[in-house]
Amino acid sequence: MSQENQVVNINSSLSSQEEVSVINDSEAVAQTLCDNCHQSVEGAFCSNCGQSLDSTLKYFWVVILHLLDDIFSFDSRASRTLWPLIFRPGFLTNEYFAGRRVHYVPPLRLYLFISIVFFLTLKLTVSGEDQQTIEMNNNKAAITQVTEHIKTLNEKKLQAQPTPDNKNIASIDADLARFNRYLDDLKLDISIAENAKLVSTTRQLATIELERVKLGTDDKSNSITISNSADGSLSFDFLSDESNKKLDDSAKKLAEKAKKTFTTDTNRLINEVLGKLPQLMFVLLPIFALLLKVIFIFSKRLYMEHLTVALHSHSFIFVSSLSIDLLDVAHDHVKALGGGFATVAASILGFIGFALLIWIPIYLFIMQKRIYKQGYILAFFTYGFVGIIYFILMALTTVVAIVWGLTEI
Repeated sequence: MSQENQVVNINSSLSSQEEVSVINDSEAVAQTLCDNCHQSVEGAFCSNCGQSLDSTLKYFWVVILHLLDDIFSFDSRASRTLWPLIFRPGFLTNEYFAGRRVHYVPPLRLYLFISIVFFLTLKLTVSGEDQQTIEMNNNKAAITQVTEHIKTLNEKKLQAQPTPDNKNIASIDADLARFNRYLDDLKLDISIAENAKLVSTTRQLATIELERVKLGTDDKSNSITISNSADGSLSFDFLSDESNKKLDDSAKKLAEKAKKTFTTDTNRLINEVLGKLPQLMFVLLPIFALLLKVIFIFSKRLYMEHLTVALHSHSFIFVSSLSIDLLDVAHDHVKALGGGFATVAASILGFIGFALLIWIPIYLFIMQKRIYKQGYILAFFTYGFVGIIYFILMALTTVVAIVWGLTEI
């Protein structure tokens, strides 16, 4: 072989090695590194520390879509979960216990999604559709208070002794004229926008006037007190004097807020309570699961299994309550249209809502019987006992929500 050919072969070999080196260098540059441990990663997760390569720092709407997809999985799992959740008591829970879980939305994700939708919808319907009802109730309370005060003023006028200048009778007449105007304004139709503003302003003025009268006469007939002693204070023996004083001051402030709220506009308190209930219900779930654990202790089920029962049962209650609420709103709108067809459609909607309301306790009874494998008699008594304890827990939860809501007003 000639020297020229050898030189060509050597040059081609060197250039091939350089190309391979360049390719390897480019692959090394393109190689993905883990942000956490800085090791090379092949695939979606780091084999060294387990961190995902998918960053959580994304556009907000992308995060929401991923969250919805992760929670509700908009595929066949949704239909496979919702249908048995509503119409097959205990089936979803027993499937989860049996290990057949991949076909259904996980219990915690299901509960979180349904509870968020339920409480948001409930808050919107209360602040929207039920706003006029709340205003009417507030007006009825104000009308009752103003009417009673007018009656008191008339009695006071009859008992008043005439004086040379008749200033006392003139003062009573002025009060009567003012409160009669309040009464006339409060009786206006609040469905008209202009009247609604006037009625709201009048109600506030009347409330201020009545508060002034009560302060002047030291009237405690409608007062709200939070105390555990004869002197009207709140104190406990295990607390120090300073702590008891702070507790009593807080209780008096809370009682004053409650008095003003219950005698004027309760709409803000209702919105505050609805805003606190989701957190409190989430705290109530493990307590309810513990109750199931104690009552069904001989079922030999784990605490997490009872928690799964609590999640599925509350998810069903929220879905049913949400459906009933929406059916009630639809019923009112359809009925307002008038006509024979609208009346029939409204009646059908009302019947479906009533049937769902009856279905809730029946569903929960069947669910308990199927999950805990009880006979009808034993299931009936345990179901009643669980219902009583749960009612007490819900009452305490509601009280906590009201107190919490009052502190935010």
